[in-house]
Amino acid sequence: MTTILSCNSSKKMFQLKKSEEFAAQPIKAESVLSIQETAHLPACVQKYLEFAGAIGKSKPQNVCIEFDAEMYRKPGDKPMKAYSIQHNFYGKFSRLFLMSASKMGIPFQALHIYKNESAIFQVKVANLFKVVDIGGEELSRAETVTLLNDMCIFAPGNLIDKRLTWSDSDSLSTKVTLTNGKYIVSAIVYFNELGELINFMSDDRSALQDDCTMKNIKWTTPVSNYQEIEGRMIPTVGKTIWHYPEGEFTYGVFKLRSIKYNVEK
Repeated sequence: MTTILSCNSSKKMFQLKKSEEFAAQPIKAESVLSIQETAHLPACVQKYLEFAGAIGKSKPQNVCIEFDAEMYRKPGDKPMKAYSIQHNFYGKFSRLFLMSASKMGIPFQALHIYKNESAIFQVKVANLFKVVDIGGEELSRAETVTLLNDMCIFAPGNLIDKRLTWSDSDSLSTKVTLTNGKYIVSAIVYFNELGELINFMSDDRSALQDDCTMKNIKWTTPVSNYQEIEGRMIPTVGKTIWHYPEGEFTYGVFKLRSIKYNVEK
């Protein structure tokens, strides 16, 4: 249902939630990841942490990531140019994500808020009309998968977190399970011989349909083009793909613009 909003813009809401989260989760004393702390992890994850430069670096308490992106509404569409910024927090899991884009000259913003083990997702056109406004358990479960995805790819120094468990491992893949409150989600993480994380696959994430219902679909996020940024090896190109029965649909192509760890505010 489309409604006219009288509340603040998505950007203002994002800024408000960000300020609240920085106040609730201020930066604590630095804690450096030691190799001894990784001994319980599967060998492929240990290799990844060494490759990524996480050993001997500060454990991420939060991370701020900016992307340039091309987004697709359906297969065969022309891409929409977009920009996104997000803040993830790892004390009490939180993820705040804002994307701005335009189509046919009409701007819109997509806002994801995941905190206190609950998620909302809103899309506003021209910052006046709310065309998507959803929440609930299915979305919260899906956003828990997204949080796990970000953690594996962009905050590997936190893969020793006790809320993660590991199983079904071989030399190039492993299953990881994240528990956050009542939400328990899993994924298979894939690596290459160099130690690079190259893909993330989960069956626990749902895709938003045109009627605003959620449909459980296999989700993958292949990443590539690792570059060294402040001593850490980070993938700078990624795709988000739904694996529908009728075929794969790449709905997003992301290029890293910047990444910062343990931001003060």
